[in-house]
Amino acid sequence: MFNTINNCHNVEDFRNLAKRKLPSPIFHYIDGAADDEITYKRNTESYEKCDLVPNVLRGIKEVDMSTTVMGQKLEMPIYCAPTALQRLFHPDGEIGVGKAAEKVGTMFGVSSLGTASIEEISKLVSTPKLFQLYVHKDQGLNDYLIEQCKEYNFETMAVTVDSAVGGNRERDLYTGFTIPLSLSLKSIISFATHPAWAFNYFTKPKWELSNLNKHVTEGTNLMTSIGDYFTKMLDNSLSWEKIEQINKKWGKSFAIKGIMSVDDAKKAVDVGASAIMISNHGGRQLDGSRSPFDQLEEIVNAVGDKIDVICEGGIRRGTHILKALSLGAKACSGGRMYLYALAAGGQKGVEIALSNLKKEIERDMILMGVSSIKELSKNNLRFRI
Repeated sequence: MFNTINNCHNVEDFRNLAKRKLPSPIFHYIDGAADDEITYKRNTESYEKCDLVPNVLRGIKEVDMSTTVMGQKLEMPIYCAPTALQRLFHPDGEIGVGKAAEKVGTMFGVSSLGTASIEEISKLVSTPKLFQLYVHKDQGLNDYLIEQCKEYNFETMAVTVDSAVGGNRERDLYTGFTIPLSLSLKSIISFATHPAWAFNYFTKPKWELSNLNKHVTEGTNLMTSIGDYFTKMLDNSLSWEKIEQINKKWGKSFAIKGIMSVDDAKKAVDVGASAIMISNHGGRQLDGSRSPFDQLEEIVNAVGDKIDVICEGGIRRGTHILKALSLGAKACSGGRMYLYALAAGGQKGVEIALSNLKKEIERDMILMGVSSIKELSKNNLRFRI
């Protein structure tokens, strides 16, 4: 039914198209999560336990969905979270995602495990850019990434703090997913039955972990799984003291990604962070943990007047975004919601996916009877037990 990106009207449509276009190991790398994937499913299901209460006869003709988060003015209250390996899914990769975000007026996150360099992205993408720092055991690499972001004028940085070891991503174990890709009989058959992807992969310029390749061989020349990379290469002694040092070294807008408790949210305020991202890594790390939306209210109540709170994960609809904003989030972010579209149709696919969400937010705000997201509050919500 959904043979082209023009027939994709929501995130699930793009997911279905991506599943048809990608070889099995690569689709399941995007789509999979940790252990039994309970948290992954809960991230979206948590929004369904909350109902919107609209007001009518408000005469809404135009809406203002803009927000300012981490010092950046965004034309829509959701941005593209940083995700790894984007050129593996489509040759447009990070540059295509960044240009799509620019077109709709939102921010674009870049992963340490990205396949385009900080320099290249800075030259080709002008929308606000957030760099996600995975803190490595190699302090020289950490310093290099921070200095690169300074030199090429990235607006903000987020340190991911929920990856002391790699999550148990069993789908990757079943499919044999590694970077670079491992060539088994099973994977070769999957590549061969997806000729458009295979043509791009084997004929386009070879991709690499562009910001890491001068410092590490894992993932570019030495085969590894993402879980093993996290466990072997990342600093599992990362502490609040180190986070404070990184913040001082960076010296600009600074976020902490992976906060899930009130205690940690308060510590983020204490170390001078500009923002926190309530996130469980898309359910890819600790299975059985709470969803970001379920944790949002108590964290906002504790620190929402001191720090920007971003709700990340599980978002599939504009109504999900309005629910999070009603509880006090300054913005939302997501990864799969645009990765499926990237895999399905490159930059154009991401443009359509983000435009779909923007149209949903506008329509839903009018139906809610609000002209600005500033008018949203807990009064708009009711929770079902």
